[in-house]
Amino acid sequence: MCGICGFLGPGDATALAAMNARLSRRGPDGEGIYADPAAGVHLAHRRLAIIDLEGGRQPMATADGALVVTYNGEIYNHEALRSRLEARGHRFVTDHSDTEVLLHGWREWGEELPSHLSGMWAFALYDKRRGVLFCCRDRFGKKPFFYAARPGFFAFASELSALVAHPALAGATVSRTALRKYFAYGFIPAPNALYAGTHKLAGGESLLVTVRDGAVVKRRWWSFCLEPDESLVAAGEARMAARVLELLDAAVARRLMSDVPLGVFLSGGVDSSAVTALAARHAPDVAAFSIGFDDPAFDESGKAREAAACCRVAHHVSTLTLGDALALMPDIVGRLDEPMGDVSLIPTALLCRETRSHVTVALGGDGADELFAGYDPFKAIRVAQCYSRLAPKPLHAALALLAARLPVGHGYMAMSFKINRFLRGLSHPARFWNPVWLGPLDPEGIAALFREPVDPEELYSEAVEVFDACPSRDMVDKTMEFYTRLYMQDDILVKTDRAGMMHSLEVRAPFLDGELTDYVRRIPHRFKFRNGTTKYILKKALEPLLPRHVIYRKKQGFGVPVGRWLADGLLPMGQASPLEAPLDAGYVAARIREQRQGRADHRLFLWNLWVLRHAALSGA
Repeated sequence: MCGICGFLGPGDATALAAMNARLSRRGPDGEGIYADPAAGVHLAHRRLAIIDLEGGRQPMATADGALVVTYNGEIYNHEALRSRLEARGHRFVTDHSDTEVLLHGWREWGEELPSHLSGMWAFALYDKRRGVLFCCRDRFGKKPFFYAARPGFFAFASELSALVAHPALAGATVSRTALRKYFAYGFIPAPNALYAGTHKLAGGESLLVTVRDGAVVKRRWWSFCLEPDESLVAAGEARMAARVLELLDAAVARRLMSDVPLGVFLSGGVDSSAVTALAARHAPDVAAFSIGFDDPAFDESGKAREAAACCRVAHHVSTLTLGDALALMPDIVGRLDEPMGDVSLIPTALLCRETRSHVTVALGGDGADELFAGYDPFKAIRVAQCYSRLAPKPLHAALALLAARLPVGHGYMAMSFKINRFLRGLSHPARFWNPVWLGPLDPEGIAALFREPVDPEELYSEAVEVFDACPSRDMVDKTMEFYTRLYMQDDILVKTDRAGMMHSLEVRAPFLDGELTDYVRRIPHRFKFRNGTTKYILKKALEPLLPRHVIYRKKQGFGVPVGRWLADGLLPMGQASPLEAPLDAGYVAARIREQRQGRADHRLFLWNLWVLRHAALSGA
């Protein structure tokens, strides 16, 4: 893992150094720069050395100097690609660097290069002869890529704070649209970014930038799409399950590629337990890492210990008090350079910190819940459809008022919290259910917070696009597309990337392997969510690998009790941020007061506001 940045057009070495300095935590093992002053091209790199420790320094150029790349990620099939390219006459200089494969791959395949790659990446490749900069992000957007473009100028970076460190972007103002979407989703979805004039490249997209004038052509080179294939069903459920396990096993094996120590995250849930068990097959000395808390409602360490014993792996458990987590929260959130409201960032960052004291690379379970229908809303869909169809609007309004009077509970996913979320979503059309269920505020709340009318179609434009693009009319499929294409990319993977990079730890996601996801997307959803069982076919696949009590235990999320801390005054809101200028101070004050008095549960809104106030948005 690394950090990358660069620009075309106005600027000099000082500007490049300022940008690269912001990425030091992403790459503590070295830095490099490349400049072509005549063309106005500047590229930089911060390195966390994982593969070919001696030969993988960047920016890397071909022997003739015609191609230069700065790259963040891992290409898991780089050895196979190297062999193919050598057979076609390409001559490599490094011993086994995956970076060099990108250079020769571009020369061989041009803009079709991404379709040949298996892995996670964000890179910018300068082709001096063609006079273009080719920028690309992996299929699901595991590695970040921010950019800004205007006539005669283009800049990019792994983090927003590094991007706006360029003098041309000094004094960037907050995007009102991005801020509204932040409070609507709990994250800022691509292509939006916090500051006006800045953008995120989405997963599966590339940019071709003309060096001469900075003209940009965006292309979608890959897109996730559910395409149920009944021929898979004809082969039988047992064969589908066996194939899932076979592909997951191969995905884990590929991600054990490393020249530095490697481990596995282990929560004790089915996803991380599966990855741990398969990793132990291929690397018997692999170690698993977990954290635990002193509050049983938020502690999974007992389950993790049990799973580690089943997998027969060395296991490191760090037990923290919730007070430890509370004390460390300002530092963790202070390292964000764009706000995100997923509270599981806190335990994830703590897990990454503890893991990094032993290894440099860790495998995790990200992607399984999205691909196999593992979240609670899947259980609510059929009930929601019946309720929406049968309940008259006056009854709906009355039930919502009654639910609002339920005693506030601050436990993990308390029943009052779930009921109020469920009813809140059902006051809107089905295309808005998922973002309303998920987000800190609904459209009415956003309108009150910003003191202006809100068009839900615009507010949730990304979710609407995913809903409408899904070829299936079934809400289970549409919900899987929402979680996979939107929530996973802009929340889950961002959280994991930021938490890992805070501690210079690379985190890999076997469930997002290209071959595995291509197979899983073709499995009909009735084999993913069946009779109330989430991740049905995955659990069936894992029965030969793990004990049933590990596979079928109740899902528990990864969180801390921010609702209770906010209510008890243990998490002071602090001073308002200048970014809050568009917000109604009276609305904010009322929500803080109601939370403190125990009259309502505004935990998601107040947590997102707390993050906005405490994130070091100009860089740390």
